[in-house]
Amino acid sequence: MSNGILPACDRPAADACAEHKGPAAIHPRLILAATILASSLAFIDGSVVNVGLPAIGRSLGAGGGDLSWVVNGFLLPLGALLLIGGAAGDRYGRRKLLIAGVALFALASLVCAFAPTLVWLIAGRVLQGVGAAMLMPNSLAILGSTFSGEARGKAIGTWAAVGAAAGAAGPLLGGWLIDAVGWRAIFYINLPIAAGALLLALRYVPDETRDNPRALDWPGAALAAAGLAALTWGLTVASAAKGLSMATGTALAGGALLLGAFLWVERRAKDAAMMPLAMFASRDFVGLTLLTLLLYGALGALLVLVPFVLIEASGYSATGAGAALLPLPLVLAVSSPTMGKLAARIGPQVPLSVGPLVVALGFVLAARIGDGGSYWTTTFPAMLVIALGMAGAVAPLTTAVLGSVDGAHTGVASGLNSAVARVGGLIATAFASVVLATHGPALTGAFRWAAYAGAAASAAAGASAWLLLRRGGANAAG
Repeated sequence: MSNGILPACDRPAADACAEHKGPAAIHPRLILAATILASSLAFIDGSVVNVGLPAIGRSLGAGGGDLSWVVNGFLLPLGALLLIGGAAGDRYGRRKLLIAGVALFALASLVCAFAPTLVWLIAGRVLQGVGAAMLMPNSLAILGSTFSGEARGKAIGTWAAVGAAAGAAGPLLGGWLIDAVGWRAIFYINLPIAAGALLLALRYVPDETRDNPRALDWPGAALAAAGLAALTWGLTVASAAKGLSMATGTALAGGALLLGAFLWVERRAKDAAMMPLAMFASRDFVGLTLLTLLLYGALGALLVLVPFVLIEASGYSATGAGAALLPLPLVLAVSSPTMGKLAARIGPQVPLSVGPLVVALGFVLAARIGDGGSYWTTTFPAMLVIALGMAGAVAPLTTAVLGSVDGAHTGVASGLNSAVARVGGLIATAFASVVLATHGPALTGAFRWAAYAGAAASAAAGASAWLLLRRGGANAAG
C-alpha cells in the first residue's frame, strides 16, 4: 500500500511553501476542506484495496505476481512522480494541478470499478497513482500558502489527522463493501469524495504559482519511472516463479541501468534535479533515506499480506480482515505526539534506532498469523507491538529529515522521503508475490518467512539510524 495510515511523513512539504504565500485566502476553512477531501482519495485507496485482493483474484482469475500489480500499479507512478507533481504545481498553478489530479483520480476509479479484466484494473490503478502524484504535494502546498503561523500548524495537523482516520477506516469500510456489495464498490466510494473536492477547489481555492518556479525534470522523472517499472516487474515475476528467467533477468538488469542513468541525469542537473544529489552529502540524510526505504517497505508488505492471509488461511471475512488492522492506526494516533515530544528532548537517534527494533519484534510475533490461533493471541499482539515501534519512528523521522539538509533543500528532502516510503512499499510488494502466489497449507509457511524478512529489514533500518545518524540529532547539512 501507499502507507495511507501514515500521512504525517508528508507534512513538512507544506512548510517549504510558507515563504511563497499567495493572496490572502477568503475562505480558509473551505480551502482546508478541499485539500482534505482531495488527499483522502489517496489515503483511502492506499489501504482499502489490500483487503480486496482475494476477492479481486477470484473474480478476475488473478494470483501471485499478477495480483500484486493491483497494489504496485498505484505505488509505481506515485513514488516516481510525486516530486515532479509538486514542481508542476509551482510552475502551472497548484489549483490547476489539484483539480486535474482529482479529476484524473475519479476517472481512473471508474475504470477500476468497471474493469472487465485484470489488465484494465491495473491500468486504472496506474492512472490513480498519477492522479495521486498530482494532488498530494499540491494539496499540502496550498495549505502552506493559505495559512501562516499557528494557523498553518493547526491546518496541517487537521489534514494529517483526517488523512490518518481515512486510511484507518479504509480497510474496515472496504471490507464491509466487499462483503455486502462486491469488490467493485470500493472504487465507487471515491466518486462522491472527488466531487466534493472538485466543487470546493473550483469555487474557493485561489490559483497562484511561485515567482521563480523550478524547471520540470522530465528526463529524470521518465528514467525513474521506467527503471522502477522494469525492476518491479522483474522482481514480481521472479518472486512468483521462485526463480530467474531470461526475461526477468533482462528486466532487472535493464531497470538497474535505467536507474543508473537517472542518477547520471540528476548529477548533471544539480539543483534543478527532482532529486538533487547534493542532499546525499549529508550522512544523516543517507541514514534516514535507508531507514525509510527498509522500514516502510517492510510495513507496506505486511499491510498487503496480513489481510490476504487472514482471509485465505484463517477464513476471515473481508470486514473482519479490515478490522484486524485497526490497532495499528489507533495506537499510532494516540502515541505519536508523545513520542514526538520525547524525540524533541533527546534527539532522533535513539527513537529511530529503538523504534524499528520494536517493529522487528512485532514482525516476529506476526509470523504466527494464520497458524490457527485466535485473533487476540496472534494478530492483535503483532499489530500492537508494530504500532508502538512505528509510533517511536514516525514523528522523529519527520523532524530529522528536515534537519538533515540545508534550508534550500528542506521541501525537496521531505518530498523525497515520502517518495522513498512509497518505493519501499513498491519493492516489498514485488517480493511479496511469492506469498500471494501460494495457496493451501503452504500459504502460512510462505507468510512466516515473509514476516521474518520484514523483521530483518526493520532491524536493519534501526541499525542504519544508529550507525549513520549523529548523536544529538540531525543538524543542517553544510
